[in-house]
Amino acid sequence: MKTLASLAGAAVLIALSAPASAQFAKPEDAIKYRQSALSVMGTHFGRLGEMVKGKVPFDAKAAQDNAAVVAEMAKLPWAAFGPGTDKGGNTKAKPEIWTEHAKFKAGSDKLIAEADKLVVASKTGNLDALKTSFSATADTCKSCHDGFKNK
Repeated sequence: MKTLASLAGAAVLIALSAPASAQFAKPEDAIKYRQSALSVMGTHFGRLGEMVKGKVPFDAKAAQDNAAVVAEMAKLPWAAFGPGTDKGGNTKAKPEIWTEHAKFKAGSDKLIAEADKLVVASKTGNLDALKTSFSATADTCKSCHDGFKNK
């Protein structure tokens, strides 16, 4: 049931994401949007991490469901890093997002690609394949956080 609700929430966010930049009345709205998308992605990635670390039993169906949400959510937050969203709200975004935008864009593209590979790995039903892909995806997240997010 929780997975269904998460997928429904993800579907709503996906439907809203196409014209996302036009929807932000003020920078704080964009900041809240991107933080929400990243939070949902992080929650589902964390669920996969619990399986990968052996803290919860491996469940192939749950792994697939969570990986699918991660992949969809990985596409969403980037439109909300537009001009003027570097200040205001409760943002931890570093100025380098805007001064090194090509590098930031390359990182977001890499995350999307790794999240898609995570879905493929989850569909194998093989925990070792999931671990390998999870690690690559986590490294991509960490790289971006290290370079573009204030602690």
